[in-house]
Amino acid sequence: MMSAHNSGTWLTAKRLRAHGTILLVCWWSLYAWNLGTPGLRDRAGNLKGTDFLHFYTLGSLAAARNGVALYDMNAQATLATKRVPQSAGIRYLPLYPPQVSIFFAPLAHFSYPAALAMWWLFCTAIYGVCCYAIWRACPKLWDYGALVFLLALAFPPFFHLIAWGQTSALALLCFTAAFFLFRNQRDFLAGLVLGCLVFKPQLGIAAAILFFSLARWKVVTGAVLSGAAQLWIGVLYYGWEPLRQWWALLANANRVMPLLEPKPYQTHSLRTFWSMLLPWYPISLGLYVLSSAVVLYVLVACWKRDSTPLSLKYSALLLTTVLVAPHLTVYDLVILAPAVLLMADWLLLQPPSRSTNTLATLLYFVYVLPLIGPFARWTHVQLSVVAMMITMFFLWRMSASSRHRPEGCAAFVSAGTEQR
Repeated sequence: MMSAHNSGTWLTAKRLRAHGTILLVCWWSLYAWNLGTPGLRDRAGNLKGTDFLHFYTLGSLAAARNGVALYDMNAQATLATKRVPQSAGIRYLPLYPPQVSIFFAPLAHFSYPAALAMWWLFCTAIYGVCCYAIWRACPKLWDYGALVFLLALAFPPFFHLIAWGQTSALALLCFTAAFFLFRNQRDFLAGLVLGCLVFKPQLGIAAAILFFSLARWKVVTGAVLSGAAQLWIGVLYYGWEPLRQWWALLANANRVMPLLEPKPYQTHSLRTFWSMLLPWYPISLGLYVLSSAVVLYVLVACWKRDSTPLSLKYSALLLTTVLVAPHLTVYDLVILAPAVLLMADWLLLQPPSRSTNTLATLLYFVYVLPLIGPFARWTHVQLSVVAMMITMFFLWRMSASSRHRPEGCAAFVSAGTEQR
């Protein structure tokens, strides 16, 4: 996050470096201290790796080809306790499609601590590769490699990705690969990559609506084939019954949402924004649908403008993906890492103005506000969602008058006012 020549902005490289250092030290030193206990329970009494236990259990079921228990909470809790005795009493709602368990089967052959360590390394490597790839595609960021590295490590969603032991790094990989494929005008291959998001289908809603609305049939076809192939792998491995159970769970997802989101203040989408603000379901649901439709309209409008650079279009897609998802937890915000870089690059290429400074500030808030998400349990206002919504409308308004410029990438560092 930087701003190179926009005069008057308060976002200097020195200030961002200080903020990033504070975040990095606080996040990771506290987490290391919290994990510094014997056994598999941390100082707060939580299982180390948190959600990874669920994937470890799914992998164990896949290794035993036990498809019957893929959507049986009681059977999974029993198996988890057997394999990880210190996990007794922990239960997870099984909502992942059957093929996800097959992906984790190799890790199930190791002890839980070893499997968790490998998963942490795997997710960190994916995150690092994605950030590096975007950085290399952004010439104006090359002089700020150390700062980009620092801010990437301090990014709050990345911390949550590791702390929760979640799978969102795979979604980030899909979105990052799709960006480069779109840049090279490989629509069908980009669709194949985006179709892999079927393991987290809520993250594919915005892209599906966008490319269907634009009649980008190569993208749509690739996504359908890729998603169907993934599901077919599960059918070949387990048979049809687990897939049928998964569809039944998705159809009744609204009934089990309280189990899926025991801490709604850790979520960052329009659905939970309205449900926390207005606890009357019909009203909050109506506002979610209406606001999602408005955001999707803005997204389609941005993509229809030929003068809008891909960096801006793709950033809008990532923001919309987060906003309209019916279920979006803080670790899923890691998919916004490319958007932070891509939007900042676009800002650097614009003439200095009050609007660009405002958008730079909004981008800073998109980066940092997930940090204070837990305050929403008392305020009932998830500020990160507000920042993303305003950012979307600024992108829409500013892209309407922008001229097409060469793609690049930088962050929002005001370098003109400080010596490097």
